Amino acid sequence: MDLGLSEEQEMLKNFARDFLEKECPEKLVREMEEDERGYTDALWQGMANQGWQGLIIEDEHGGTGMTFLDLCVLLEEFGRALVPGPFIGTVLGGAFIQAVGSDEQKKELLPKIASGEAIVTFALTEPSARFDAEGVELTATKDGGDFVLNGTKLFVPDAHVSDHLIVVAREPGSSGESGISLFLVDGKADGVTSTVLKTIASDKQCEVTFENVKVPASALLGPEGEGWGIVHAAKRYYTVAYCAYLVGLAQRDFEISVEYAKERIQFGRPIGSFQAIQHKAADMVTDVDGSRFIMYRAAWAVSEEEEDADLQVSMAKAWCSDATRRVVAHGQQIHGGIGFTKEYIIQLYFRRQKMAELMWGDGDYHREKVAELLEI
Repeated sequence: MDLGLSEEQEMLKNFARDFLEKECPEKLVREMEEDERGYTDALWQGMANQGWQGLIIEDEHGGTGMTFLDLCVLLEEFGRALVPGPFIGTVLGGAFIQAVGSDEQKKELLPKIASGEAIVTFALTEPSARFDAEGVELTATKDGGDFVLNGTKLFVPDAHVSDHLIVVAREPGSSGESGISLFLVDGKADGVTSTVLKTIASDKQCEVTFENVKVPASALLGPEGEGWGIVHAAKRYYTVAYCAYLVGLAQRDFEISVEYAKERIQFGRPIGSFQAIQHKAADMVTDVDGSRFIMYRAAWAVSEEEEDADLQVSMAKAWCSDATRRVVAHGQQIHGGIGFTKEYIIQLYFRRQKMAELMWGDGDYHREKVAELLEI
């Protein structure tokens, strides 16, 4: 296993950094917190023109045909730039349609996703906020050749702008991992209502209610009643994706804080010359580099379908969640009072870290999963 970046990955990273510095400056990030949709057509289409929405979609469906490891390289840069919008849900949604969708679903949706024409999100969690099968209570009741969905999904990213929702539902009366199916649902279908929630990061997580939403059998994504295996695989990819986002975010927070420590003068000298600040900076870079290593180790395990992939993923998310929280906390402390003002950039990273820390399970959740996998 070689965790060094290939020449192609280095080019992707460098190009993405240059592109996002120009097209996604701090001003845009701030504006999108207040914007109703949370992204701009110009940035979204600009990314599509680079092939990013179709990065891991095969060439035959209009994609670039690159790997999940390549996507993690890109998502590091997204975390660094705090890129707003429905990118992660769309690119991974496309990957799972490609993996388990019917030929008709692939033909219809994948070229649209790759071109930036279609937006996708994954609707798993409900008011219980559980990530296991028992947390799925939204029902899919058979009605002739159709299904009728009823229930509520919570914390669904960008559902209000999504053209398609990948909805996890269960057959009435079923329990556990049995009876769970996935459906591709039109985001604007009758009975679907998306409400944007107020969050610390001002991102666009939504509550989505389904009231007698009728979908045809052709909307099934994968086999009926056997969808939990697909969900389990999806959780691996989404979790590592947010780890990659956290690594890029923490890296930039560290850089901004070190620059500030070199420039801020107190008692006649830069504050970076004080041992207390130096120790914080040393802790920050240790956490950032450790997070990067364990994230790519997990991404490799997922890509190669290693036997211990679940363990590697939970180890990575537990570490990245806690380590990046320490990084942004040190960043705030190095900046002092100015770090907590909304006018200054560092608070953007602090708030976005909390969002990504909680996405797909925080450190406590994944430490428990690690313990279970170690059978202790």
